Amino acid sequence: MRREYDNSGREEQAALTRRRILDAARRVVVGHGYVATTMVAIAEEAHVSRETVYKAFGSKPELVKRVYDVALVGDEEPVPLRDRAAYRAMVEDPAAEGKLRRYAAIVREIYQRLGPLLGVLLIAARSGEPELLGFLEQTDRESMQGARHIAELVADELRRDLDRDRAADTIWALRAPEMHYLLTTVRGWSAAEYERWLAEALVDALLGTHHPTRST
Repeated sequence: MRREYDNSGREEQAALTRRRILDAARRVVVGHGYVATTMVAIAEEAHVSRETVYKAFGSKPELVKRVYDVALVGDEEPVPLRDRAAYRAMVEDPAAEGKLRRYAAIVREIYQRLGPLLGVLLIAARSGEPELLGFLEQTDRESMQGARHIAELVADELRRDLDRDRAADTIWALRAPEMHYLLTTVRGWSAAEYERWLAEALVDALLGTHHPTRST
């Protein structure tokens, strides 16, 4: 009888290697900046060969985007943010204000997971680093898609003078990483203070202070 080959051990080892490379890439990018980061430096930090890094992730921009995506959701599981428990709970909240406050908590957690990585990448991208132009366009596009989804979720309770497109623009601007950076890094707000501010700003801007479910 032919014995079936069990490659689970090899797959587990490959997954561990990928995670080690991702963790190493994050440390190198945060520590040295995107431009100064090389695949060789990442390989050395991860204690693997450069060829292993290229084979697992392709180019440096592809690897860094993967580092960003993993930090965004918190793990390497192929489960998008919208299918995560916190996001589902937000969608299922019966009140528009409840949805917005849950969304503010999700945004806070995202920025906490991303930490200084986001600032390093944004600085490089917005300064015109060619390799990150695609990253910037994609993250901006994904952020706007998320904002539009939130606007749709609360569309029935938007202020009368606010349409869905303007609501999406407002959400996109309020939750922008630059705003988070200014408040938490430049002004020294805590994560909890940022979340409270974002929740109140979203409720005021989208639902209006007259909203009947607004907490005092």
